[in-house]
Amino acid sequence: MKNRNRGKISTKWIAILCIFSFVLGMLFSNRVWTPPESDGRNIFGRRQTQERDLPSISDDCETKNSQKEEMMGELNKAQVAIQSLDDSIAKIQSELPSTKDPLIPRITEEVPSLSTDSGGSGTRKKTYMVIGINTAFSSRKRRDSIRETWMPQGAKLHRLEQEKGIVVRFMIGHSAISNSILDRAIDSEDAQHNDILRLDHIEGYHELTAKTKAFFSLAVAKWDAEFYVKIDDDVHVNLGTLAATLARHRLKPRVYIGCMKSGPVLYQKSVKYHEPEFWKFGETGNKYFRHATGQIYAISKELATYVANNRPILHKYANEDVSLGAWLIGLEVEHIDDRNLCCGTPPECEWKAQAGNVCVASFDWSCSGICKSVERIKHVHAKCSESPATLWGALI
Repeated sequence: MKNRNRGKISTKWIAILCIFSFVLGMLFSNRVWTPPESDGRNIFGRRQTQERDLPSISDDCETKNSQKEEMMGELNKAQVAIQSLDDSIAKIQSELPSTKDPLIPRITEEVPSLSTDSGGSGTRKKTYMVIGINTAFSSRKRRDSIRETWMPQGAKLHRLEQEKGIVVRFMIGHSAISNSILDRAIDSEDAQHNDILRLDHIEGYHELTAKTKAFFSLAVAKWDAEFYVKIDDDVHVNLGTLAATLARHRLKPRVYIGCMKSGPVLYQKSVKYHEPEFWKFGETGNKYFRHATGQIYAISKELATYVANNRPILHKYANEDVSLGAWLIGLEVEHIDDRNLCCGTPPECEWKAQAGNVCVASFDWSCSGICKSVERIKHVHAKCSESPATLWGALI
């Protein structure tokens, strides 16, 4: 009886123990079956986390937008600066001659083109030297005196160009009044002699520097010469001796030939050759740098081309010979001082001719040319001229 009761009790406690173990298992394992979406606490927790993260994301977006705006502002500033620089460059280029490098002085680049207004065909003739004789409207008698002495005329002038490559022209610009009686007189004279080169220049004594630039520009455009020579119309010249003198230097790239001098810079306003910009040459009483006297000088092709290409930006001093010297002094140029280009009138040039040392050019220093040249140049020619064979037999 007691045994049966113990069996019943054991079975009962076993069932209770099983139920108790099951409940404990669920409690410790936290495995109560509840659908995730029905857990309000879980959903609320996720929403809190998302809401907490939203301000941080918003702040990041605002920071990135601010940085982007700053970058765009800097880019706009750079674009404005570049446009301003382009406008400045375009303005500078418009004020300079149309070239590949407008700010760089050029020596060997292309020569100025020859327009139809200058009376040319646009092609350059190959020649040995081009001589420009500076003259004025009022100097008809001087021109005629030269035609009657050292300058060939008519067929001989043409032959000189064809056989020897020596071009000789009187150079003159225009009057301030278009088609004036002065211009018509020059046109008529040129039709008679065919020995005048009209320049794009308004005549005036104080504009001689500008006239010199105009001469080199037009001469370089018309003729491809080895040398370009400027002469005053009151100077006697032996063309054959001049050609032979230049020939000694034809293999040199850049030569500047003449009678080199260095006179005082004249600061007094009352004197003839007053230099308004005297202060640029240093202390009062200083002298100019070495330069060829203006009565006659020659420059080689590269230098004439340099003057022609840079004509608008070459500074003009009061005196033409000083101006040319200033243009060339900063270049790699050989200055050649040849005193045969500045002989005195008889008896000096006569004695030299008798000794076999014929002068290239003769004039009076006291007059900056032959004194009373119209009356005296024939006498100078008779005493100091070369023989015809010197010119026509010259090997050039």
